[in-house]
Parts: sequence; C-alpha cells; structure tokens
Amino acid sequence: MRAPPRLRPIVPPGPRTRAAPSSVRTARRTGEAGGGATRDLEASPSRDVATDRGPSAEGSRPAELRHDRRGRLPDRRAEGRAQTTILIAHHQALVRVGISGLLEREPDFAVTGEAADSQTAVERANATSPHVILIDLALPPQGGIEAIRRMKRELPSTAIVVLAADEDEDALVEALKAGAAAFIGTDVDPDDLVPIIRRVAHGEYPINAHVFSRPALAARVLREFRELVVQDRAAAPIFAPLSPREVEILDHIAQGASNKEVAFALSLSEQTIKNHMSSVLRKLAVNDRTQAVVHAIRQGWIRFTED
Repeated sequence: MRAPPRLRPIVPPGPRTRAAPSSVRTARRTGEAGGGATRDLEASPSRDVATDRGPSAEGSRPAELRHDRRGRLPDRRAEGRAQTTILIAHHQALVRVGISGLLEREPDFAVTGEAADSQTAVERANATSPHVILIDLALPPQGGIEAIRRMKRELPSTAIVVLAADEDEDALVEALKAGAAAFIGTDVDPDDLVPIIRRVAHGEYPINAHVFSRPALAARVLREFRELVVQDRAAAPIFAPLSPREVEILDHIAQGASNKEVAFALSLSEQTIKNHMSSVLRKLAVNDRTQAVVHAIRQGWIRFTED
C-alpha cells in the first residue's frame, strides 16, 4: 500500500513588514555606469545632506571648505597672489590701530609695521621695504615731508600716501614735490582708503589728479617744477626719449589743452593725438597725462609759461 501524503502545517500570515525610512534606506544600482559597480546612497540621519554640516562633519572637512562662526566660507582671493605690504606711520596710536584693523580685513593686504615718529618710520621702512607707506603729515619730530624725502631716496619704488588733518595747499605741493603718490585727509571714508592704496600700489598717482583739477594750483606746481629744473640744469638729462612731435603735444597739454584742442592747433586728427599720447605714456612708464607733464617738466623737456 502507498503511504498517505505528508501534510504541511498551515502557518497563519504575520503582520506586513514596513519599509525602512527614506533617511536610512539603501538604494543599490548595479551595472548602470558599466562594470557592475554598486552605489551606496545611504544618508546618515544626523547629517544635513544639503549643506554637509553634520555634528561631526566640520572637523573632518578640508580647511578650504570649513565655515567660520558666521557660516561663511573663508575668502581665498589672495591665494596665489602676492600681498601688498604696508607700513603705517602716525603719531596717534588710536589712528594706527584703527587703520591697521581696517586694512587687515583685506586678504591681499599685510601690515608689516607701525611707527609713531619720523626716525622710526624711516628705519622700519628701510628694514621691511613695504610696497606702500601711510604717513602722517604732522609726524614728529621733523614732520612727514622730510621723512618722505628720506624714504624716497632709499626706496624709490615705494608708494607713499600722505595723511593730513586738513588740506593745506602748501603741504600738498610739498608732498607732491617730495614724491608722494596720494594726499588724503584723516577723515577719509574707509571705503575710499582701500581703493587708493590699491591704486598707488599699482603705480598710480592720485595726487596728480587732485592737484591738476585746480587750475591755479596746477599752474603753481608746474611753475615750481620748472624752477627746480632751471636751478638744477646740470643734473637734467640731455636726451629725451620722446620724438619732437610728442614733446610738442605734451607742451600743449601742459598748458591745459584737451586732445581736441591740441589736434586743432597742430592740424591733426584727435585720434592721432591719442595715439601719440599712448606712445608718450608707454615711453615714460606713467599712467596718465598729468604724470607725463610733471615728468617732462622735471626733466626740462617742455616749458610752462603762465598767462
């Protein structure tokens, strides 16, 4: 006789298993990118995926991706770029500290020293060779102008910005003659100081535009430069790198003529005048026409006659 079939016990179905929460769900994709690689997309519940700033993530992240206390990424604009070094010379400690704090916010600025008197300023300038020096016009004991003359003799490529309590024309002219690149009041807006420092660090002379925007003051400056050349004629170079036409154009500009007026006087096109001026600026290694005029008068290449 055949044995009766074995019966399997009937097990009642249990409760349905709930799916894992999406925050801990693991999705596996195989073979989508080729090679059968498996991607694990599991997200940790203690980590903010949108910002990647979980409780333990910040300390393990690279330095360039770490946020500061205000949640900002660090400013990397100065990386790979040389910093502009700055010396601050002012008789008031509060002013020095305030300017230093302002400039240190800029990633491409580095304050390399401070000085409270002219002697210390000259010594520290010679020791550090900064790109820019901010100097107080009333710096004791000799005053800022004398310190500027000494600094420019030792460090001719350093740009000097004069800080003055008020705008005295005599002081402005003396600062220009001593070689200052800019002349500003101590009440200057902080938002204006930083661009001025960047301009002088790149070889510009804002003091020229400051002077030549006033016709009477410009005439005085040009006259005094011409007198300096006459008094020191033996030291003036004989050769001028400019062509006769360029000297002629620069002479007209020294009288206050515009490009259009020079073109009319010489029967040339205005574009030709612009081309000649571009050549002048390149040959003299200056940034604008006022610098070219001052340089030419210093050398005795052009004359200035006051009407």
